[in-house]
Amino acid sequence: MPITLEQAKENCKKARAAVARARREKFALGAFNLDNQETLIAVVRAAAATQAPVLVEVSHGEVELLGLENVRDMVDNYKAEYGVEIYINLDHSPTVEASKAAIDMGFEFIHIDVSQADHNATEEEIIARTKEVVEYAKRTGALVESEPHYFGGGSNKFTKAFDYDEIKKTFSTPEGAKTFVEATGIDTFAAAIGNLHGSYPVPKRLDLDLLKEVRAAIDCNISLHGGSGTPTHYFEDAVEIGVTKININSDMRVAYRNTLEKVLKDNKSEFAVIKLMDEVITAVQEVVESKIKAFNAVGKAQPQ
Repeated sequence: MPITLEQAKENCKKARAAVARARREKFALGAFNLDNQETLIAVVRAAAATQAPVLVEVSHGEVELLGLENVRDMVDNYKAEYGVEIYINLDHSPTVEASKAAIDMGFEFIHIDVSQADHNATEEEIIARTKEVVEYAKRTGALVESEPHYFGGGSNKFTKAFDYDEIKKTFSTPEGAKTFVEATGIDTFAAAIGNLHGSYPVPKRLDLDLLKEVRAAIDCNISLHGGSGTPTHYFEDAVEIGVTKININSDMRVAYRNTLEKVLKDNKSEFAVIKLMDEVITAVQEVVESKIKAFNAVGKAQPQ
């Protein structure tokens, strides 16, 4: 059942307070992708165990499969059951219309990513569509996130190492970030400093000096996409610099699939799949808890 407009406004007010708290107290909200009910249970249990505020997020594929209203209902049900501080993020929304639909459904965080859907979109087009979402989000107070260019990689496990020199060509600049934030009025800037979607056979390297320059250039919040496969010390430093949202997906998916394959191999005669999921959920929960600790978010949740 959809929440009321007043409920959505109250939830968004709490979300804004959580981000302000993160920036003030030097921690980041983990944004963990929701593939199915099992991953949601893993995130909620991790949040309860660590007493940390978290986001669960869905991108276009998950929205098509699960539906915005079902996601809202599931999250609210587990929020009530476990008493956790949890918010929903629409991740890499390809269109203004999709973003508006999530705002109407009471999602507290909206990531409008025009360049993801159209790699050839001009900066003027990206700014115009982002501004439209920012304006519409005032209806509930949802926080809007965006970036001025295409962010590479994909939410998967890759066998080929990325070319760091090629990745550097898409890095954010302090000047570009400032111009984009001022032109759009977004709440959160998705910085590109070596973070990359997906898991790779080599660790990622974040340009923390560049992050400091971007942080000094803009007043709004900063997020990091593509957090999987990143050495922990980068997260610790990034949070200290002022990052308040970090996205994790592939590390969870790898843990899910690897554990599921093991469980299936060990239980070839069991066809009640629900009986096989405890170990899978625990494996994903362990990934989420490890990230929460790296983000300095343990014990940062507010009573709900």
